[in-house]
Order: sequence, then structure tokens, then C-alpha cells
Amino acid sequence: MEHRDMRSLTPEAQEERRRQVIGLRESGLTYEAIGLQVGLTRNGVFDICKRFRESGMVGLQTGPRGPAPGTGRFLTAAQEATIRGLICRGTPDAYGLPFALWGRAAVAALIEQRCGVRLAVRTMGTYLARWEFTPQKPLRRAYEQQPDAVRHWLKKDYPVIQAKARRQKGTIFWGDESGLRSDDVRGRGYAPRGQTPVVRPCHKRANVGVISAVSNKGELRRVGGDVAVPTPHRPGRADFPHPVPHGRASLMVV
Repeated sequence: MEHRDMRSLTPEAQEERRRQVIGLRESGLTYEAIGLQVGLTRNGVFDICKRFRESGMVGLQTGPRGPAPGTGRFLTAAQEATIRGLICRGTPDAYGLPFALWGRAAVAALIEQRCGVRLAVRTMGTYLARWEFTPQKPLRRAYEQQPDAVRHWLKKDYPVIQAKARRQKGTIFWGDESGLRSDDVRGRGYAPRGQTPVVRPCHKRANVGVISAVSNKGELRRVGGDVAVPTPHRPGRADFPHPVPHGRASLMVV
């Protein structure tokens, strides 16, 4: 039979070829004779017989090729876990790195800082993919937020407002205001090189204020125009076009 590389066969065909080799060997044929009959080299036949002697039929199964997972890496498993934890806990500037977000270069700099190992950017991309880290647009959260103060308000102050609403048979509305402005936001479009297209937008600005409020049950109130939410620094009143039903009070939390 013409010699054929076993690697070009499917896993099922490879296992069938190995079983043929074992059957012929048990019938008394030599390694050379078996190789000529099944299209393998003498060393290939010998290796198959050796696998059968050591592991039985399990040794004839096709296993994964290549090095074992985890071998040949520059970082140990403990170092990888440490780096992943640091990335999840903070941004690069928290560790003294000149980056705003975790890119490949930033992670490589962190690894060199903490582990003393210098990795190429391409290698760093392989590590991030293995860790199942994906490039994402971060969420914006104001640093002025005070979660502890919010929890205290919900625990101490809000129950007082709820009790007042129940006594007055009123509805609590959560209100906020926002401003809208008609700005000219131009994107990008294709045009011949050197011939920048010209658009003629209207440069007049239109401004409008919007106040909206929603209750715990989903009732919505809103008003637009030259309005503003009254605050201690800006007293006044905002009248909604859809008032609450007669006989019910409304408490708005801004």
C-alpha cells in the first residue's frame, strides 16, 4: 500500500488504522510487513503497538495535538490571577500608569510593573482573549456620587416622605429636569480626495427646558418650555399640564 501520512486522516480513520495494525500484529506479522500493508513506516507501526501495550484500546484513541494547555506561557497561573484582579479593581492611573483605560499597552505595562515580565502588544492581546476580556466602552459615573449618603437618605429620610404621602393620600413623584438644544452635529461622508463637501446648516440655536416626573406606579408628568425645577436656590413652582386627580396630593422628590 502507498505510504500515507496519518495526520492527513480524520480522527476516526486514524483510530481504525491503528486497530488494523494491532490486528495484524496479533496475527504474527512483523513491523515491516504491517507497514507495507497499511501504508505506514516501521517506526509508526512500532509506536502504535507500544501505545497498545501501555494503555490498551484507550491508547489507540486520537487525543489533542500540540502542547498541553498552560505550557509555554510567560506568566504563571498565580500571576495571571493577580493581574486580572488588579484590572477589575481599578483603572491604570490608580497604579501609577500613564493610561486612562485598560488597553493592551496598559496591561503590558502593569505586568512589567508587578511581575517584571515584558510582553509584546500582540502577545498581550492573546492573554486578554484567553481571559475573555473584550474591548468595551466604559460607563460614565460622576465621581461626585455619594453612595453612602444615598443609602442613608433611603433608610432615614425617604420613610418620612412615604408616611407623609400616606397621611395625605398623595402620590410621590420623582422629578428631574434637562435642557435640549438644537446643535449642528456633522458626521463624516465620502467625497473625492481633496474635494471636501459643503453643507449649509442653520446656525440659529433653539433651547427648551423639559421637566418630567414619574411615580412609583409609573404615572408620568412632564412639561416643556421655559421652565425650571424649583430648588432652595431657585424658588418657584413648576405646573404640570396633567395634574393629579382631585382630592389627591402630590409630593415631588427632585
